[in-house]
Amino acid sequence: MGTERIYNFSAGPSMLPLEVLERAAAEITNYQGSGMSVMEMSHRSKTFDRIFQETKEKFARLMGVPEGYRVLFLQGGASSQFSMIPLNLISATGKADYAVTGNFSNIAYKEAKKYGEIHVAASSAEENHTYIPTQDQLDLSADASYFYYCANNTIYGTEWQYVPETGSVPLVCDMSSDIMSRPVDVSKYGIIFAGAQKNLAPAGLTLVIIREDLAGKELPYTPLMMNYKTMIDKDSMYNTPPCWCIYMLGLMLDWVEENGGVAGMEKLKKTRAGMLYETLDQSRLFTCAAKPGSRSDMNVTFRSATPELDAKFVAEATAQGLGSLKGHRSVGGMRASIYNAMPVEGVEKLCDFIRKFDAAN
Repeated sequence: MGTERIYNFSAGPSMLPLEVLERAAAEITNYQGSGMSVMEMSHRSKTFDRIFQETKEKFARLMGVPEGYRVLFLQGGASSQFSMIPLNLISATGKADYAVTGNFSNIAYKEAKKYGEIHVAASSAEENHTYIPTQDQLDLSADASYFYYCANNTIYGTEWQYVPETGSVPLVCDMSSDIMSRPVDVSKYGIIFAGAQKNLAPAGLTLVIIREDLAGKELPYTPLMMNYKTMIDKDSMYNTPPCWCIYMLGLMLDWVEENGGVAGMEKLKKTRAGMLYETLDQSRLFTCAAKPGSRSDMNVTFRSATPELDAKFVAEATAQGLGSLKGHRSVGGMRASIYNAMPVEGVEKLCDFIRKFDAAN
């Protein structure tokens, strides 16, 4: 491909808009006359503090974060939250409910079992995580400290199309792979968290929105850096935060706003996913892994009749500038991740390639 950019369908780290990368490139050696890169400046400096506060304000505004909630910019990836959540929340009753609908929610469930009594409120494992349970399939506990679920499952290609109703039990949601792709009523949640590297920034930044009254009740052996109260009190700056990633998030949020905000992202999401699923459903060779009604608009998983044909598809697609379409190693097949930054033209090119491959094989 030489110096040409490809359409990158990677599940993460994922593609960023070209205009965001070009803006970062223009400022990489001298940020707005400071004489240094954001990667070089102190996180305590006035220049970076302005970047930090403006980015936090933009994120809170675009997400519609209400009063009584705090936005945290943390490290450790979304996986660090698998421990941080039970350490900080489970003390209320010593119990929690988990919906296990994919790989990462299963890991989170296993991690939470170290800290309390964890009840599987729903699982799709018996059908290889090809569906999302309905509200009436949730076996909810009235005395749970919280209910945990993962909104979008990158590996299996399923997505929750509704918000679970759990009464007074706080909702905790991993939105790593669909955050800011559709409007969210934050007031329905106790905690929303996400690794930023799929929809909003490079790898290295973990976004957390937490209802303030849930903090300060951590288990006594909670590590200092995994205490939400510590991070709230220090405004995410107990130690050096991921400065460059926060700066890049700010650029991405500007791009989101310029493209219609969260409503604009949802419109693009529906356009991309709609045309890709329609193409796959009409194809002769390919079948979608996820069941209708549970299909992800972010990660479209599909396969042909044989692994050999799948490998041929991936190789030929790569040669056409359609990158990272190989499915996760645990499930095989193909996976097209179509996050916020994926242009509609990239999906159009993929659909055209699918039709041509379908006709030639």
